[in-house]
Amino acid sequence: MKFSVNSPILFVIVGAIIALVLAQSIYFLLKAIKRAKELGIASSTIKKTISSSAVFTIAPAIAVLVGVVALSQSLGIALPWLRLSVIGSITYETVAAGNALEAAGQAMSSQISDPSIFIAVAWVMTIGIAAGLVLVPFLTKKIQSGVSKIGMKDKKWGEIFNNAMFLGMISAFLGYVFCDIDRLWKAVEGVVTKVVDGVSVTYSATSGLIPACVMAVAALVMAVCGGLATKLKIRWLTDYALPLSLICGMASAIPLTAWLG
Repeated sequence: MKFSVNSPILFVIVGAIIALVLAQSIYFLLKAIKRAKELGIASSTIKKTISSSAVFTIAPAIAVLVGVVALSQSLGIALPWLRLSVIGSITYETVAAGNALEAAGQAMSSQISDPSIFIAVAWVMTIGIAAGLVLVPFLTKKIQSGVSKIGMKDKKWGEIFNNAMFLGMISAFLGYVFCDIDRLWKAVEGVVTKVVDGVSVTYSATSGLIPACVMAVAALVMAVCGGLATKLKIRWLTDYALPLSLICGMASAIPLTAWLG
């Protein structure tokens, strides 16, 4: 039987897993409602909490949808749907999938036809993110207590330490953004040749600037949303700033690719 990234059996397996996760969510929702009533919380308050929480899940859902669309071209719909619906992260999944595909000599823009490459990509995406499930129960409490001790001894150094950890995490992804910027000085007569899927592909010298420019657009949108939320007290923007910046950044990639690519 010919392999397909959109095989019906994949949708059945993924659908069953997601159905189990949804069942768990409904179970704990009902348990929470029951407990809230036992504590004497008004029904109107419970309904308002549920409705407001449901509305604010739209924001991360948009980001998930963007990630599924971005990955579906090479991985199909089922695998990205699963990875980004359970414990996946759009920033991690796209980088992990891209690195695995590049190592296999496969482009992100072409659909996988080799099942061994598909399995390799699925393992890379899954094992990396699953490490957190194993490490969190054993290390989180120790790390939190250590950070708290630093903050209690010296508040300034505590803030510096937290910011340093955050910047370290961001720096890991910046390498992926700037990895092709060397095309500017490696180009011969304004072009760079690279073998993808066994075929020589030619890139312009400025094509390496596209990810950096897309990041700059997304960062600008995020800064504008943050400024509006702070200065004009538009609080709902804080929940929608991430998906808005993602969508604007991806939309800007179209004209930027036409201009620089």
